[in-house]
Amino acid sequence: MERPKTPGGQPFGTGALWLHPDDDLAPNRPGETLHGQVAAVSTRRARRLTERLLARSGEAAALRARLAGEQFAGARLDRLTGVGWRVLHSVPLPGAADISHLAIGPGGVLTFRTVPYRGARLRVGPDTVEAARPGRVRRHAPHVRLCRRDAVRARHALGRGCGFPVDVRPVLVCVAPARVEISDGMADVEVLTDADLATLAARGGVLKPDVVETIYAAARDRRTWRGV
Repeated sequence: MERPKTPGGQPFGTGALWLHPDDDLAPNRPGETLHGQVAAVSTRRARRLTERLLARSGEAAALRARLAGEQFAGARLDRLTGVGWRVLHSVPLPGAADISHLAIGPGGVLTFRTVPYRGARLRVGPDTVEAARPGRVRRHAPHVRLCRRDAVRARHALGRGCGFPVDVRPVLVCVAPARVEISDGMADVEVLTDADLATLAARGGVLKPDVVETIYAAARDRRTWRGV
């Protein structure tokens, strides 16, 4: 059978030895795309300039909170590798976007969008997350819609890369919330807290080990994600 092609028409490889290091996403750390931004804020000169510019919006603090959330959730997901799962972090998408985490294992293929909500009371609706904190204005963010979009893009990219349809389920991970209320109409997006991630280890019966490895081989290749 002919080996599936990349978007550029080249055959996909089947393992880490074949991949050029620049194309291998397996070494990516949780929050990989945020590390550089945080580092820029942390340098003396850049920190003084950047934090002065961002003081009103609190963007610098929000950036560090996002990175901490990615790292915390990523560390919990990495524990799944001991029970037959493969996990990737910060999967790059066109347009400077990324998928926070991607897990491929006995329980299927899952994309994760990680959002830090320490101490907040959340209401998760069909498209947005409403966050309420004491003494602060309620905020709405389109995390559910973006989470759903990430899964659609992953489904397209992995199906093209593997040469067969790949079902992908979107998961929204709320890190350290005080409470989560999930509204009706959320059947297509799973909502978990960071504490719930350990339960994924018990899921199975969806993918066999050889299929897991085939999908993972395509997923870790940076070229799989171009043009989606």
